[in-house]
Amino acid sequence: MNMIAEVRAFNRFYTAVIGMLRSGMHDSPYSLTEARVLFELNRSAAEVEVGEIKRLLELDGGYLSRVLARLEGDGLIRRERSAADARRQVVTLTAQGRDTYAHLDERSDAEVSALLDALPERDRTRLVASMGTIREILGEKPDKAPYVIRPPRPGDLGWVVSRHGAVYAREYGWGPDFEALVARICADFLDNQTDPGQAGWIAEVDGHRAGCVFCVRKDATTAQLRLLLVEPSARGLGIGSRLVEECLRFAHDTGYQSIMLWTRDPLTSARKIYESAGFKLTGEEPGKGFMEQFWERPL
Repeated sequence: MNMIAEVRAFNRFYTAVIGMLRSGMHDSPYSLTEARVLFELNRSAAEVEVGEIKRLLELDGGYLSRVLARLEGDGLIRRERSAADARRQVVTLTAQGRDTYAHLDERSDAEVSALLDALPERDRTRLVASMGTIREILGEKPDKAPYVIRPPRPGDLGWVVSRHGAVYAREYGWGPDFEALVARICADFLDNQTDPGQAGWIAEVDGHRAGCVFCVRKDATTAQLRLLLVEPSARGLGIGSRLVEECLRFAHDTGYQSIMLWTRDPLTSARKIYESAGFKLTGEEPGKGFMEQFWERPL
């Protein structure tokens, strides 16, 4: 196999798939580089030094200056001297710039969604996992392993019950009553598969189940986050926060006004995730050796 030819062939193929050779990104007047500059500026809530943009995108200074001039001329950015060091120039997005970036971001999501929707579910999972492998091998060596988030498949709910029972028995000594509770929650989820107000997600690392979370209907206006679990071997990768983000996004898009959850006070790691996601403790009740806690946040 000619490895050089294979890599070049892949590059040609993939640039055509994602449309990099078109005159503008996502049918906009802006190039890939211009869109990347908007992306980096949108990531920051504050001003960004021009030198930092140059470093992040590895751009020639003269080329970056022309890009910024074009974006400034379109009213998307504002350039000014740094208050801390007048020798440095800082850039911020204008309101129009943030609206333009949001439009590009939505178009990008739509195009990727169309690409993935055309594939069988198993191929989607393989594709995303393979992309993570390419990034890991060719990029900086990450501290965190790549993972994918996907909808539940047949057999996943049995795994959810089994792992909740095993993990929490080992770590907290919770017995059959807790495993039976998890089994009832999973059974209710399966019994209401046609309800558009509920969904679930499974995290995988290297093709192996590593976590889960579910969003179910509490009442007409309130969603409930249930059964957040991350395998001990996969903790520290950001999976728990990502699963909660998926749940919040779904609940918001479905039209719920708020979301609540029930947990127990020994689960300190989960509580930190909930607090970071904006949940507030709304009540407590004594349980058997622990406190039952209720958390809620608006959507």
